[in-house]
Amino acid sequence: MPRLFVALPVPEDVTDALAALQSGVPDARWVPVENFHVTLCFAGEVQGGTMRDFEEELSDIAGPRFAVALAGVEQFSSGKQPRALVATVERSDRLDWLQQKVATVARNCGIEIERRKFRPHVTLARFSNDAETGHHLAQFMASHAGFKAGPWIAEHFALYASRRGHAGSVYTEEAAYDLTY
Repeated sequence: MPRLFVALPVPEDVTDALAALQSGVPDARWVPVENFHVTLCFAGEVQGGTMRDFEEELSDIAGPRFAVALAGVEQFSSGKQPRALVATVERSDRLDWLQQKVATVARNCGIEIERRKFRPHVTLARFSNDAETGHHLAQFMASHAGFKAGPWIAEHFALYASRRGHAGSVYTEEAAYDLTY
């Protein structure tokens, strides 16, 4: 059963800029550029009927296109252990509105989603529990604090399925939803 999430795709010129950041931190598992996205809602494992309902209900979201820009890098941690290295997305009312709409649709379809605060980002790397990052992570953060990419116009969002592959997760776009005005 695939794990589902809804996200904004990242255009190629921005993925190129993000890929240029991916070095200098030992034990980092760098995310393949084809997996770069801005998650709006992680749904997890969803049964077939619920998936079809979710896919259909997402098509009812009608919203405007909007600009998306990246500014800076951040680490997500669990205690003192780094979990992920990310490029942060500048907040906007339209991005927040779309994320809330998608989360509401998921809940209305009976999907239990995390209730943590929305922190828009693009994941660059993940770390295992025993990752040795040392001063390299602090050096990476300082070197790329002024990182900027975009803006680009978000013209659509998409429902993705994540399946485990031999070299990591493989993301497949299941459906795309245009932002129309």
